[in-house]
Amino acid sequence: MQAVQELVAPATSIPAVPSLQFDVMREIFSLLAPYNAGGKAITPQTVISKGLTVDSLTIMDVIMELEDRFDVTIPMNVAADIVTIDQLAEAVVSQRARR
Repeated sequence: MQAVQELVAPATSIPAVPSLQFDVMREIFSLLAPYNAGGKAITPQTVISKGLTVDSLTIMDVIMELEDRFDVTIPMNVAADIVTIDQLAEAVVSQRARR
């Protein structure tokens, strides 16, 4: 969760309602935390397939969890291009904006 704190501006400028981007990032970090075996902090720039101990099935499970949680559908052609946690979060946010 340290990486989530790094995404947040100083306390004086935190909005009363967390942003969708923040909620999505927090959920992704929570879902991927059990796969962080290397001891390095998970950041938005973490390459999902290299920085974590996940396989393609796990990544698809995470995507499906995010789809359910945020009521979105991430097309397979978009999911195939996701490399980093930040790209995954952006995919969820952009699909949510299309609703």
